[in-house]
Amino acid sequence: MTKTKIGHRIKTFREKQNISLQEFSKRTGLGINFLEALEEKDKYTSLGPLLKVARALGVRLGTFLDDHISKDPLIIRLDERQQELTMHPEDETTASLKYFALGKGKTDRHMEPFFIQIEPSNEEQKLTSHEGEEFIIVVSGELEVVYGKETSILKTGDSTYYNSVVPHSVAAYGDSKCEIYAVLYFPE
Repeated sequence: MTKTKIGHRIKTFREKQNISLQEFSKRTGLGINFLEALEEKDKYTSLGPLLKVARALGVRLGTFLDDHISKDPLIIRLDERQQELTMHPEDETTASLKYFALGKGKTDRHMEPFFIQIEPSNEEQKLTSHEGEEFIIVVSGELEVVYGKETSILKTGDSTYYNSVVPHSVAAYGDSKCEIYAVLYFPE
């Protein structure tokens, strides 16, 4: 099976529901140019906009990642792990976050587990917020977590669990790549 781009899946869902780009922009609160880039260029800046898109279409965020149905329990072997999402800072072409979906195929899931590689960046981190919760554990490197007005540096083995309605961001701390496992919960 060939890998279908997430932007293409979003456009397909939108068109099946006969939603114009103008209406889609109103429903998501995102600009038309941004939505076109998302659908056509498969470019993302953070998970927040994808969550708004999923809600506007009445689907789970994971719907854009699924291309098959699995049996329980879902097992993802390390050598089968595939990069699904790449987040880019707004004015950069170099990927800053690479997401590897660990729940892809479990269509009845309520959480989105990811392995994420975060490259160091000099860009100022933008805070995002959305409904739900996030749990993160650092596998390697150091992670800067901004949560509201509080900034914390997490090292290998450290974890954090927070309500994601509070504006937050995560970034590699220092000049080295950081790798984390993150589990995101989005209420229906």
